[in-house]
Amino acid sequence: MLALFTVFGCRSTAPIPTPTEPSTSARPEPSRANAPGRMAPATPARVRPVVSAEAPPLAREFRGVWVASVANIDWPSKRTLSTAEQQAELIALLDRAAALKLNAVLFQIRPAADALYASKIEPWSEYLTGAQGRAPVPFWDPLAFAITEAHARNLELHAWFNPYRARHTDAKSPLAKTHIARTNPSLVKPYAGYLWMDPGEPAVRARTLRVVLDVVKRYDVDGIHLDDYFYPYPATDKRGRAIAFPDDRSFKRYRAKGGTLKRPDWRRRNVDLLVEELHTGIHKAKPWVRFGISPFGIWRPGFPAQVRGFDAYEQLHADARKWLREGWVDYFTPQLYWPTTRREQAYPALLEWWVGENVMGRHMWPGNFTSRAGGVGSGAFPVSELVEQIRVTRGQVGATGNVHFSMKSFLTNQAGMNDSLLAGPYAAPALVPATPWLTAPAPPLPTARLAETAAGTRLVLRTVGTAVPWQYAIRLRTDTAWITMVVSGSTTSWAIPTGTSPTSLSVVSLNRVGTESPPVSVTFPTRTGVSGSRSTPARGRVDAP
Repeated sequence: MLALFTVFGCRSTAPIPTPTEPSTSARPEPSRANAPGRMAPATPARVRPVVSAEAPPLAREFRGVWVASVANIDWPSKRTLSTAEQQAELIALLDRAAALKLNAVLFQIRPAADALYASKIEPWSEYLTGAQGRAPVPFWDPLAFAITEAHARNLELHAWFNPYRARHTDAKSPLAKTHIARTNPSLVKPYAGYLWMDPGEPAVRARTLRVVLDVVKRYDVDGIHLDDYFYPYPATDKRGRAIAFPDDRSFKRYRAKGGTLKRPDWRRRNVDLLVEELHTGIHKAKPWVRFGISPFGIWRPGFPAQVRGFDAYEQLHADARKWLREGWVDYFTPQLYWPTTRREQAYPALLEWWVGENVMGRHMWPGNFTSRAGGVGSGAFPVSELVEQIRVTRGQVGATGNVHFSMKSFLTNQAGMNDSLLAGPYAAPALVPATPWLTAPAPPLPTARLAETAAGTRLVLRTVGTAVPWQYAIRLRTDTAWITMVVSGSTTSWAIPTGTSPTSLSVVSLNRVGTESPPVSVTFPTRTGVSGSRSTPARGRVDAP
């Protein structure tokens, strides 16, 4: 997939002019990505590659979207779709994300101790096939498919897990024989119509860790993501009295073994242990995979001073501030689901507070309730408010992106929000911010030369040595602007866009954590224009619509 954009400052709020891309009706075909090309033999142009610092910095901003499978919120739209229909929906979803110039998808694969991927630990999800434990027919693996298709569009794929929920109130299928509520019923508690794995049981923590690390080791995910569901949101009975979470058994066992913590502190410790162990285990398995959490947007009322509302520290037993301050996450996405004008839960104030708590300098990418933009009901707000929230994020030093809930609103272009984003803050794409505290092999130094072919001028890409980068960023200088293209690291030949009059270009390669190689530049011969064509790279990703 090719992303074409004018370089811009990530904190700019004005609409950014974008060069017009030649149209294409073909969607990416990842299965052909590494096929040998049929390009005619090229004759090198008389140009001299030089190292140059002329090219401006690459634009960086995280633009993520949650794709929820629970209750079929986003994908698949129904539990009765065929394999072909499910794949078509997923392709359309990823095409839309790429067209909106997003760069990451947070894909829910474990909504309730089940799996939307091939797992030997947990049963197939009913949200995929209509019956828990039933594999798709014809068989396919949605996670593997989603990763391939996302990467074909230069979209990151973060696997999204719910760590404790075992059954949703929306569930209709009987539990499969392999579901934890049937294989280990003592670990699962009924609560307010749900089934919930008891966070106080060490076996629950071990199972969640095993499930997540199984995915990290077997799939080429870019990130692992947890949402805000830790201990369940508190419920009340018909008289309005709080219903206690039934963890007496595990708490008494803890006390019997000499534990001294009070129950609320013990519960927070249980969640802390899971977060810390996930952080350690993920990076031990694959040091470049990022771990992120999207907690409830308020840590505690009074932080900052004017904030009122739900106390996630006490009610969900989630000490999200601690996880951030300890550096147990690589990115942090507090769900700031309130308008900028709402004083007691003001988006700007909460974002500034969370940034102030980020003493380890992790990525701060707040979550936005995008589905409320242009919606109806008491919580709805205009699309202009969503645009303003992105502007506020860009204006906050220490925040470098946003995550949108959820994909459904983009699929329907609710209230024209897609048009507003593309005409404003998302007029041009951006690369995901680099994560320098994680380790990955250094990006290899690229080499670049021009070649004239029967179809036009092409840029031939290689690297010094045999290593293949994750991506190339190609910055093309014209008479009026710098244009930047992002292509797969497997690309070996790229067509100079038709109608441009470039004078020089600069190429860097990037690794899995976003580190850039030194730039290499190519100077074009003096001429009135370059004849180019839009075609499939010899080895690379086909351009997305």
